[in-house]
Amino acid sequence: MISSSRVEKEEVLEKEEWGDLKKEKEKRHEEEEEELFAEVDEEEEELEVEEEENKTRRRRRRRRRRRRRVGSVGDRKMKRRSSTDSPGLCAFILTLISYLLIVATFPFSLCLCIKVVQEYERAVIFRLGRLLKGGAKGPGIFFIVPCIDSYRKVDLRTVSFDVPPQEVLTHDSVTVAVDGVIYFSIKDALRVVTAVADYSHSTRLLAATTLRNVLGTRNLAEILSERESISATMQSSLDDATDPWGVKVERVEIKDVRLPVQLQRAMAAEAEAAREARAKVIAAEGEQRASRALKEAAEVINESPAALQLRYMQTLNAISAEKNSTIIFPLPIDLLSQYMKNGNSKNGKNGKSKKDLLSDDE
Repeated sequence: MISSSRVEKEEVLEKEEWGDLKKEKEKRHEEEEEELFAEVDEEEEELEVEEEENKTRRRRRRRRRRRRRVGSVGDRKMKRRSSTDSPGLCAFILTLISYLLIVATFPFSLCLCIKVVQEYERAVIFRLGRLLKGGAKGPGIFFIVPCIDSYRKVDLRTVSFDVPPQEVLTHDSVTVAVDGVIYFSIKDALRVVTAVADYSHSTRLLAATTLRNVLGTRNLAEILSERESISATMQSSLDDATDPWGVKVERVEIKDVRLPVQLQRAMAAEAEAAREARAKVIAAEGEQRASRALKEAAEVINESPAALQLRYMQTLNAISAEKNSTIIFPLPIDLLSQYMKNGNSKNGKNGKSKKDLLSDDE
């Protein structure tokens, strides 16, 4: 009977363990499926974002090509007009007089005729208000006619400037102050001089307005986490807008995002609560695993009573190694078990005597 009851108990325990294992496997399978679905969704979203970015890049390339074609056509028209339109009799007379003065005052006139341009500079020359053929001059030495020529130097080095803090209302109605840094350089000196009055001031104003327009279409979470994509979109839009001016926007960086104080406190409280919740979940999972391990250890010790004695001796060894000043008197557990049995038997006899007295009284 005892062996059959033990066998039944073991079968029940095995069934429970198998049931727990099946449940764990099912949970793991469900979690893996959810992770796979989430990964698939993320990949699909990334592919969609890449497709949209590719479409926008293609559109921008087409616009740039069209603008370049329009610019080349305009340059050709300007060259044709400059070649076909004659400067006139008055311009011819003034040019002749200037050359005569240079010859008459030679070699002193060389101080006014010879000009030098550095490696990083270009000179755009106007003769009687018209551009000279051959484009910008430099680097090195070039000659001008003092009376009728005027020139303007253009610096081709990269220039950087800070965009002042802009208060922007995001897509989810949050007021944010954002500032950034813009790096640009000149790629066409002729357009910089002839197409725009002040390319530096115009680029600064355009950068501030572009920053507001781009951030106004984004949520707060996107502004805080997707700075690189925002910088890339700003750079492309600025480059498209400044391309007719001969300006190349090389890099755009968002420097700082300033949030309201109340919003910072709310976000900090939210993050703290999320971390506390994660810590509680992790602690609960650890307790659950520890309880299962203790249950398995108890079953192993129950099968062999000598294991409990070995564990007892290991505990004594650990205590003696850590705390040398502690005095331990080992007491065998068998003696306690005998006292417990004697106490239970006495309680049973006392119970029986009380029952006999009650029966006698009756």
